[in-house]
Amino acid sequence: MEIEIPTQHRAQQQARKVKASAWHELPVAAAKSLRRDPLLAVNFMLLVVGTACGPLLLRAYFVRGGTRKWLSSLLQTAGWPLLLLPLCFSFLSRRQRRQDVTPVFLMTPRVLAASVVVGLMSGADNFLYAYSQAYLPVSTSSILISTQLAFTAGFALLLVRHRFTGSALNAIVLLSVGAAMLGLDAGRDRPPGVTGPQYGAGFGMALGAAALYGLMLPVMELSQAWHAARAGAAALTYTLVVEMQVVIGLTATAFCAVGMLVNKDFQAIPGEARRFELGEASYYLLLVGTAAVYQCFCLGTIGAIFYGSALLAGVIIAVLIPVTEVLAVVFFHEHFSATKGIALGLSLWGLASYFYGEVRAKAPDTQQKSSPDCEN
Repeated sequence: MEIEIPTQHRAQQQARKVKASAWHELPVAAAKSLRRDPLLAVNFMLLVVGTACGPLLLRAYFVRGGTRKWLSSLLQTAGWPLLLLPLCFSFLSRRQRRQDVTPVFLMTPRVLAASVVVGLMSGADNFLYAYSQAYLPVSTSSILISTQLAFTAGFALLLVRHRFTGSALNAIVLLSVGAAMLGLDAGRDRPPGVTGPQYGAGFGMALGAAALYGLMLPVMELSQAWHAARAGAAALTYTLVVEMQVVIGLTATAFCAVGMLVNKDFQAIPGEARRFELGEASYYLLLVGTAAVYQCFCLGTIGAIFYGSALLAGVIIAVLIPVTEVLAVVFFHEHFSATKGIALGLSLWGLASYFYGEVRAKAPDTQQKSSPDCEN
């Protein structure tokens, strides 16, 4: 059937997009929406699975003998064909309900162009992140990637006019200090076989990936806002959002495929599979599993933006840092130093500060909205 949010949700979505004053969706409101809308709950679960498991699978590829950075970049968006199945069901449902000609795609040329731009950004971000995963422990790269929340908040201020609160500023400072501490302690957790320049390059690439991803989230939010505010445009449904993700994934995959062709990664795959520590079958299974898990992450992210905001998606990603940290220590036996512990503590402190400030900011609005009902 047609995948579309209820009319009330859509009206709230469009009003929030058009009016910058109500731009962000708060964690408390999101939690209530989770109980009302199963599709929203599914998107959050996809985001949780992709955020927690994606970095581990990608790191496992390098730890067990993989070396192709463009290949690992492609895997982060190569699962986009999985989204064609729900889109087909949605199209068949629309055609059964309508007597006239049913459009195959709901995207406008403007949304298509915006999705292609985001896809190119995603392809570049994939390579930056894959490069960092090749030389950094997961526990280190995860803390560095958490700084994307600070970049998301900054770019949201510039692109969507999202105001800074004291709690958000405090969270940005704490996340930045945590990343700086890791920089001062750089090299002490260097994996075996990784040189100092390689570790430094991976460190810089991780921060670059965080910055670029922090820009991508508000850009995706802005593209949805443009569509919602356009007079005469089709409703901003979840089906349209999935179509946007298909274009983003296809463009990013094509971008990385060009890199693979230049770097001759396609010719190297059979030989790398034979030399893989876990076996040739496990090699291909790991590639397929990585692509599927990262597609869960991509779909969950754009769904969180659709139902909430770019900043909400960034917060959820950052909240899952401790999960990734623990799993990295368990599966890869990574050394968790005191500096990492302090940096992680600062990151969690910043996230807690953000949540506390958002809940306090939401409380007066909730009371004002509920007072007329109480009077009646």
